[in-house]
Amino acid sequence: MAQDLTGKVALVTGASSGIGEAAALALAKVGVLVAVSGRRKARLDSLVTRITAEGGKGLALPGDVSVEAEASKAVTDTVAHFGRIDILINSAGVNEAGGIETLTTEQWHRVIDINLMGTIYSCKAAFPLMKAQGAGDIVNISSTAGRRAGWIFAAYSTSKFGLTGFTEALRQEGGTQGIRVSIVEPGATATEISTSISDPKWREAIQQHTHNENAMESSDIADAIMLALQLPRRANVTRILVQPTTDVAAMP
Repeated sequence: MAQDLTGKVALVTGASSGIGEAAALALAKVGVLVAVSGRRKARLDSLVTRITAEGGKGLALPGDVSVEAEASKAVTDTVAHFGRIDILINSAGVNEAGGIETLTTEQWHRVIDINLMGTIYSCKAAFPLMKAQGAGDIVNISSTAGRRAGWIFAAYSTSKFGLTGFTEALRQEGGTQGIRVSIVEPGATATEISTSISDPKWREAIQQHTHNENAMESSDIADAIMLALQLPRRANVTRILVQPTTDVAAMP
């Protein structure tokens, strides 16, 4: 029997587009009060308008998760507005193309600071609040690049492999406190992440890869997130790998 999420409070990072946006809409549809975070305020405001128009409740919290103070503030502002935080979806992410000889250290920092450190900052702020409540759900959005590395996306794979390790450690730490921790690893999904790649050749290549007719939609990944959240609390879906049906390559 699916767990009723009505009245729960969620914070979704990276909610101005893609998987984060789809997750926020899916949560609001089942009665979750949703705070949405991201760097593009106008898009967040538009998302909250959509949520409200469909009878839900939303809160726009513009900010950059790669800045610890801003990531922490999104959590505290969510609690200040809604009174608690039950669900944290870490979806903020960027990509970059290049290897050790071509990427600058600034590019490495940008990818790792947003994809990995931003998640750590948000979790660090939310975890003690969930612990005090005796329950909570944290879902971190990774990628198949967190299972299978490729040198041309070295920084991205590094950030996602790191996210896998962090998520498992957090799951172990939170399990006895009633905090469920999950990681979702999507394959090719039609999102805007390719726009963060500075090399125009690889930006176009990834755009074609993620927007071909066989690629998944952000709503498909949102459905996977909802599956993890709606199971009875005795069950923790720790890791979900979601691939396009036509992707038949073996995965680790």
